[in-house]
Amino acid sequence: MVTVTDISQPSSSSSTTTIDYEYDVFLSFRGLDTRLSFISHLHKALVDANLTTFLDNEEIQTGESMKPGLERAIKSSRVSITVLSQNYASSTWCLDELVAILDQRKKFGQIVIPIFFHVKATDVRKQQGSFGEAMREHRSKMDKETDAEKRSRWGQRMEVWKSALTEVAGLKGEDAKDRLETELIEKIVKDIYHILGTPLRISLPLLIGMDNSVKFITSWLKDGSSHTGDVLTILGMGGIGKTTLAKYFYGLHCHEYRSSFIEDIGRRCAELNGTRDVQKQLCDDISKKSLIRVDDVSVYTSKIEEALAHEKVLLVLDDVDSLDQLDALFGEKGFHSGSKIIITTKDASLTERCALFKAKAKPSYTECTLKGLSASASMELLCLHAFTSNCPNEDYKDVSGTLARYCEGHPLALKVLGKSLYKRSVREWKDFIDRLKKQPNSHIEQVLKMSFDSLPDDDKNLFKHIACFFVGTNRDFTETILNACNISTNSGINNLIDKCLLSIGVNNNLIMHRLLQEMGRGLVRKESPEKPWKRSRIWCHEESFQVLKRTKDTEDILGLTLDIRMLKSEKLDGSLDFNTDALSKMESLMLLQLNYVQIKGSCENFPEELRWLCMHGSPLKSIPSNLRMEKLVVFDMSYSKIESFGMHYGELQPLVKRQNQLIRSSSKGKPLLGSLKILVMSFCKQLCSLHGFFEFPLLERLIIPNCTSLIQVCESIQNCDELVFIDMSNCKKLKKLPRTIGMLKKVKTILLNGCDLSVFPTETRDMDSLQTLKAGDVCRNSQTSSSVSVEVIPTVRRSFMNSLPMSLVHLSLMNNNLSNNSFPPDFSSLSLLKKLCLDGNPIVSMPNCVRSLPRLEILSMRHCEMLETVEHPPSALRVLTLGFCSRLRKIIFDEEMAPLSLRLSLLSFVKSSFVIEGMVKIQPLDHVEHEVLCSIGWVNLEVRKYQLLTTPDRFIEKRSRSQMYYEFGIFSTTYEGNEMPTWISYRSKGQSISFTIPSSPYNLRGLNFCCVLKLPYLTNNVKLPTIIISNITKERTWIYNHCVSCVNVAEKSLIFLTHWMFGKNEMEDGDQIVVSVAGKYANNVASNVECGVGLVFDDGRMKKDVLGYYKSWNHIIGGDLSAFQTTAGEYILSFFFFMFDLEILQCFRLSVAESARSKGERIRFRAFSQQKYDELCGAPKEAKDEFTLNALQQCLYFRQLLHVFADDEKTRSQASKLAARLNMALSRHYGQEDAKEMYLQATGPVKDRATSEEYWEGDET
Repeated sequence: MVTVTDISQPSSSSSTTTIDYEYDVFLSFRGLDTRLSFISHLHKALVDANLTTFLDNEEIQTGESMKPGLERAIKSSRVSITVLSQNYASSTWCLDELVAILDQRKKFGQIVIPIFFHVKATDVRKQQGSFGEAMREHRSKMDKETDAEKRSRWGQRMEVWKSALTEVAGLKGEDAKDRLETELIEKIVKDIYHILGTPLRISLPLLIGMDNSVKFITSWLKDGSSHTGDVLTILGMGGIGKTTLAKYFYGLHCHEYRSSFIEDIGRRCAELNGTRDVQKQLCDDISKKSLIRVDDVSVYTSKIEEALAHEKVLLVLDDVDSLDQLDALFGEKGFHSGSKIIITTKDASLTERCALFKAKAKPSYTECTLKGLSASASMELLCLHAFTSNCPNEDYKDVSGTLARYCEGHPLALKVLGKSLYKRSVREWKDFIDRLKKQPNSHIEQVLKMSFDSLPDDDKNLFKHIACFFVGTNRDFTETILNACNISTNSGINNLIDKCLLSIGVNNNLIMHRLLQEMGRGLVRKESPEKPWKRSRIWCHEESFQVLKRTKDTEDILGLTLDIRMLKSEKLDGSLDFNTDALSKMESLMLLQLNYVQIKGSCENFPEELRWLCMHGSPLKSIPSNLRMEKLVVFDMSYSKIESFGMHYGELQPLVKRQNQLIRSSSKGKPLLGSLKILVMSFCKQLCSLHGFFEFPLLERLIIPNCTSLIQVCESIQNCDELVFIDMSNCKKLKKLPRTIGMLKKVKTILLNGCDLSVFPTETRDMDSLQTLKAGDVCRNSQTSSSVSVEVIPTVRRSFMNSLPMSLVHLSLMNNNLSNNSFPPDFSSLSLLKKLCLDGNPIVSMPNCVRSLPRLEILSMRHCEMLETVEHPPSALRVLTLGFCSRLRKIIFDEEMAPLSLRLSLLSFVKSSFVIEGMVKIQPLDHVEHEVLCSIGWVNLEVRKYQLLTTPDRFIEKRSRSQMYYEFGIFSTTYEGNEMPTWISYRSKGQSISFTIPSSPYNLRGLNFCCVLKLPYLTNNVKLPTIIISNITKERTWIYNHCVSCVNVAEKSLIFLTHWMFGKNEMEDGDQIVVSVAGKYANNVASNVECGVGLVFDDGRMKKDVLGYYKSWNHIIGGDLSAFQTTAGEYILSFFFFMFDLEILQCFRLSVAESARSKGERIRFRAFSQQKYDELCGAPKEAKDEFTLNALQQCLYFRQLLHVFADDEKTRSQASKLAARLNMALSRHYGQEDAKEMYLQATGPVKDRATSEEYWEGDET
């Protein structure tokens, strides 16, 4: 409904009414004159602008009356355009349309725009020329009419027509004489938007490969929960598709709001008075246009603030690049409720720093970062522009793939380069690609360079360094090097990330888009296009090789990399050997990489300004004594043939003797490697020893993994007071750690994967600050007695583990062949431990010592193939990973367990029993208590004891026991048979059944649903159907996917029986219920399906709630199902949500709960509902009746604890405490004897009555 007020100045006093508009524009025209020309072009322009336009394609002969549909279309249009052409007045239909249009203008203020299409306005007004001839023709027909009544009506119509022509000629319109049609049409379209007060709606751009972003933003637009407006920032590098995506959503939704799209704000605001012009556009779009000129930016800001506070708007601010722009366009008063603001920018830090977000009522804020297209989408977009098809021609497949990979999913590059190669030959494609590697496309480079140009000079240099040398390198590693080069990297790298010029990978590596990297390198190349030795940085291996042949004009080089393996020897002249004389003139060189280079000449020629020296694959067997390394901060000798590094630490005399042999001290007496912070010697397979650590006292990281010959690390390591990281993984011959390593105070990480710790010394004490220790592939001591039943540790191993420092926060013991007996009985000294990794060990259960870790947040036991139980992990745990544990059968949590992310793989459910408390419980049906079966209404159940069963990941070919499953508050079982239980009262043939819950004096306890699948033939792998239960009255739906996806049957029918624990909050008397099954079956389709429902009411005969334990679970019907909610009132119940991330669920084509998982987080799993647990075990209430009920519930819970988990020590302890509380509380209200009898009757026989009495008396407390 739209309210129209005083538009087009209607003469009627009726200025306000409400109309249901269906069209934006109604076109009135004479088809004979303009249908195939002007009208066709005008209609297309209106439609392209997303204006809903009415165009009647049927021509009515002269004399016929106007169709009723046309009159309705006129009344439901906001604007009417009358194209007054040569033969317009000859059509009575056109004249009747004109009368109706002007009547609508008079009564309701419809906007009327006359177009004088090669006719004069005076001819229309005075009915002369062609209009006079037409009116005379109409009068002639009137005079020929013999019927007096018809002649009279005809005369009345002519008078109305004349009046209408006179009136329309007096309106302001457009004259087509001497004007280009394209310009006239463009002005008409713009005028319509200006008059309507509605901004121009853009045509929807084509989106390829942006499905995820479209879904994300669609969900954001639908979310109406914010009361302060919603702001979405679309982030990404230049040309990545931000504007295209914003235009798409603006075009779809601008008609729903008062809207404005302002494009290219950064460039426009940089022009003279640009900010004011942008403000004027926004102000005119969202408020009434003012004729008063405003020259003050702050005045415009105030006007915009007022409009935004009182109008629900959709704004798109495109390519914002400064805070001043946002402050000028937003102010700080906030938005009207329901407003949606989209900002596109290359600077991630802008939006939340503007004044608007400093106000008390901050708007809701969301970010959407565009990363580029997938490989398939890239190919599609490239081909669309290069071949006007979705895939390349056969001859072009290779070159298309090469070019698509070059663009790395960058939409602008794919579009520009694809258009450049339209109708070009394969050879031209290849030449074009070769040129790109030397000279990037100027248009693409200009777009990418916009962010670079906004950087300060220091950040520009940082960007160039990273683009040339450090893409893919660890961030900490890079920062250490460049900080030593006097470049501020901490704030600098953050700035580059904010500007979308850089990102950080999962391993803390620096990631830069290839086009950005080439743009950065291109800037360096322009320093001297033809003479690389005059550039500041040289990264091309061929150019580096040629530069190293020179001995002059290289003094400006800051960095150079050369890897001999990357050279094509056939293109090079002479030997591949390198003489160090070339380095002597490189006085500014700080970054040098010489990988697999054969060095000749003196190492004294190495520049003394070096900060980073990388010599992978070096043939040197030791470090030359004359190598200048005083300022070196990173030294990398990985894959080299070095045999010994440093000098021995021992008596003074040998020390002095070897000083000049291995490492030369500086002439000033300072340590030779006094600045060294990182030493890397990975995969040095001939390295035997490390010595002389006193020469690098500032060392922070020692990285020597996979040095398979290393046998000794010198005790002088104690001199490295700043050491924080040590990696000695897979140093298999290393027999001992240096004793002095325990004297280090800042070590945070030690990686010992693949080392034999069984021979390590026991004196690993005093490591007060050790934060992380990884020990992999540690062999179990062969002397350990196999008859020991408790967790015992061999002497050496116990000494090693017990010597772990109290400050440890990360312990990794992956693939160590550690059994439960390998662990100490207690880890209480590790009170600060936050992460523990036990992957790949043959443990049978979670070691008891893990429970003594109060701050443990991450526990991983993946690929523990012997693991069967995980009981009572620490309550502070936040992440539990148990993937690929094929024998796992029980996970038990404490009631006070905090919510955690539970990471599981597809579970191999065992045949006998399986439980993940709070998620799923599986047990043989014949083991389920009779009281539980009666409570859910399963009486006289004719279930065979054995049947065939298939779990999600494996077939069990032999017969297994019939199982009872419990998850989400739903009990279920499957068994062979073709007859429903007799207590299933509502039955229906087919895949659905509907009914109304009848009135009953009893409370509804639950609903039994039974589905009989009758198969046409014997088959394996019958997929269990999805069950959908909808409460039409309450508008709630539950969609249930069973935890076991398939079963095998030996007969031609299968019964799938479920019980749903619905309460009065979910269903009550009079509710209309529909239950259905859905899903395809593997290898077969059921020929006959029968559904049935039975309701279970609480008739009061069952005195105790035997389902109390099951009701205490958190993620059940009636509990917390928020993470499984897709839309309002709909829940998808599937344990897949517990196991997988959002992306994996989408691969399985499973629906995902958008509200809770829009960002892809895992469900925060919580085993028990705190509220229900408090109800079961909480303090007694004052009212005696309520207290009695509560106390009996506690007794019941106590009974279940003992019955189900009687052998668990922690459960017995908990039961003792609960019994003591019951004793005290019940005795206070009922007296000692009555209280004891009530307790014993409520708890029932637990093994025997004496056991309950023992707990009551506190004998086991």
